[in-house]
Amino acid sequence: MRKAAVILVLLLSLVSVSLFSQTKVISGYVSDKETGEKIPGVVILEKNTNNYTVSNEYGYFSLVLKNPGQNTVLEARSLSYYPQTITINAFENKNVNFELTPKNKIDTVIVHSTPPITKTTEIGAINLPVKQIKLLPSLGAEPDIFKVIQLMPGVQSGKEGSSSLYVRGGNPDENLILLDDVPLYYVNHLAGFISIFNTDALKSVKLIKGGFPARYGSRLSSVIDVRMRDGDMKNYHKEYSIGITNAKFLYEGPIIRDKASFLVSIRLLPWEFILRPFVLLANEGNVLGYNFYDVNVKLNYKLNSKNHLFLSFYTGDDNLHFKLSKLFYHDQNLRYNLAWGNRLFAFRWNHIFSNKLFVNTTFAYTRFRYNSLLKAENKAEAHSFFYNFNTGIKDLLLKSTFYYNLSPFYEMKFGYNVVFHNFNPGITYYRITENDTVKSDDKSAIDSRFAPENILFIENNFKIREFFMANIGVRIANYTIDKKNYPSIEPRIVTNFILSKNYSIKFAYSEIKQYSHLLSSNSIGLTPDIWIPSDSTILPSDAKQFSAGFFTEQKDGNIAFSVVAYYKTTNNLISYKEGAVFIGNAENWKSKIETGGHGLSYGIEFLLQKRQGKFNGWISYTYAKAQRQFTNINNGLPFPFKYDRRHDFSIVVNYILNKNISFSADWVYGSGYPFTMPVARYNIIDDADNEHIEEYGQFGFINNRTIYVYSDRNAFRMRPYHRLDIAMNFTKQKKNHKRIITISIYNVYNRQNPYFYYTKYDPADKKFHLYQQSLFPIIPSISYTIKF
Repeated sequence: MRKAAVILVLLLSLVSVSLFSQTKVISGYVSDKETGEKIPGVVILEKNTNNYTVSNEYGYFSLVLKNPGQNTVLEARSLSYYPQTITINAFENKNVNFELTPKNKIDTVIVHSTPPITKTTEIGAINLPVKQIKLLPSLGAEPDIFKVIQLMPGVQSGKEGSSSLYVRGGNPDENLILLDDVPLYYVNHLAGFISIFNTDALKSVKLIKGGFPARYGSRLSSVIDVRMRDGDMKNYHKEYSIGITNAKFLYEGPIIRDKASFLVSIRLLPWEFILRPFVLLANEGNVLGYNFYDVNVKLNYKLNSKNHLFLSFYTGDDNLHFKLSKLFYHDQNLRYNLAWGNRLFAFRWNHIFSNKLFVNTTFAYTRFRYNSLLKAENKAEAHSFFYNFNTGIKDLLLKSTFYYNLSPFYEMKFGYNVVFHNFNPGITYYRITENDTVKSDDKSAIDSRFAPENILFIENNFKIREFFMANIGVRIANYTIDKKNYPSIEPRIVTNFILSKNYSIKFAYSEIKQYSHLLSSNSIGLTPDIWIPSDSTILPSDAKQFSAGFFTEQKDGNIAFSVVAYYKTTNNLISYKEGAVFIGNAENWKSKIETGGHGLSYGIEFLLQKRQGKFNGWISYTYAKAQRQFTNINNGLPFPFKYDRRHDFSIVVNYILNKNISFSADWVYGSGYPFTMPVARYNIIDDADNEHIEEYGQFGFINNRTIYVYSDRNAFRMRPYHRLDIAMNFTKQKKNHKRIITISIYNVYNRQNPYFYYTKYDPADKKFHLYQQSLFPIIPSISYTIKF
């Protein structure tokens, strides 16, 4: 079946190239007139025809004309910009560049799809404008792209306040998160409460939940494609902001006007640095601290009309540390440091071979690391204990994507990826000294694993008149580890049957393999997330997904409605065994892992959007089911996924009072998550405890003698979750700068939502009772921003 799919895709490509090689093509870039930034997703129309194309991720477009002539009229359209029309002599002109003027109005777009959703080969794809993300309520008044993505149908956050993404029943490691075309492996700060993405430095955000194009792969559930801003090529700008969760600084401008630019953005949590001296004084040298930072840098250089160079850099870390002096005794102290974070470097080259052929080539390095260090020392007795554990993953990659436009009815994308993975599942080192003599010095390591991954892909985009469109592609991958190959052939297809100007029906099928796995503990705490490779015992996981949807747009695209159903199966999933936690012990570590798991998820998603006007927003609803099955968990029977939520409902509204004041609100409701709890208990009393029988009663009620009997896995449900957040933005244009004050209130009516449940024995009635632990009460917050 897969081989037949590959042969069919290649034949379609060859036939199309031969049929449409002789055509008239106009190409160029679309940029922002005020900043020079390239604009993706702009529709370029050949007037008086139904022929159009869309600028790609780099702002480049290539349009094959239907009716070339001396007075061919082209128009560029985007909901966030005023349209621009250019008349050309199509027999002489080959290159046309558009410079669009931004509307500079806040009431433009909340969530949009360009071109109209009825005329694309995308299903389950949503573009999120960064300008609108900044308006919505957020924890700590800090805009967060992941919090907005969680308000989309088919996406859940998991635990309250978390920035994790559980898409259509998948785990967080099943999301391919790209920053300027490069994968990131950990994307959260504050133990998951905010993401690492500083919205001030971002240009575009796109979420894909199904119908994956062949150029994306290696993750089972979603793609989050994030692009950094290139930097203003015309003017210098500075921006300062401070809030409860962070302080930010951004500086951008031209290095050479209209030829080269830079952008530098820094975000950090400053309060620990400011308060540390006072904490030391108040606690006699004892200190507990936490901080994080993000640094984004972008350089942008236009060599000439056909070559463009970009450099992207990101680094960010979380640091938790404490130091306890005079612990137990006056001469004993304890130090603990925990750090984790990412680093990314990317060099990108855009090259135009001809009006028909464009290529983007990326060379990049990305790294995630986690390190914990513990040191205890008793100076009087000359005793010390030292412990260090670190884990991580490094990637070196080279990828090229070619965009080849042959006719108004056919275009092709093809390319290759080469990725060199270097896994470090864990290294543990500890040393014990007594009287300055080393009593134990041991290093326990799980061998680092080197695993190259090679990918070829091709996509064919077809358009037959005005009633049918399709993206038919295939992704061919080969993963190698321990001299063993794991090849895969992954067919992808999306079809769009256009019923009329405003209505269409789409179908999609995709197959995906994932070679990297994340071991994440179910416990509450700072246990490490460990990336491990597929090998002979931990096989690559795979997913097959079917999608079908109905789409419509009304009132010139201002009102959009979609309903999408999906059915997804996954195989070769992994999980910790019951109660197991991986802390870096190299001996029999695989014995703690369950392999060969199966997953099933299906559902139906509704999204209604009002995109423009003073009052705008969206309503989303998802009905879904997700389950897991492992041979040695829950007696081999299927059980609900830990974040299986049957009903998920969100309402998001924006109201623009005037150019200076805006209000935003979101309300979310979700049925309860499943959990496991004890349903019975019995007690064991040995002979040594007979003297306590009278004191504790017939059964003793001694905790370490009580044996609990648990229900089936995830057999109970938490209470429903719901919450209202609001935000107010006050903007004031001063003589030399703009001032923005954002006030946000999280959980307005102070709903006590369940975070976890626990049982506690009540001696009064001699029964165990179930209790709920909540996390966030009502939380007001404020941020202050100045833009120059």
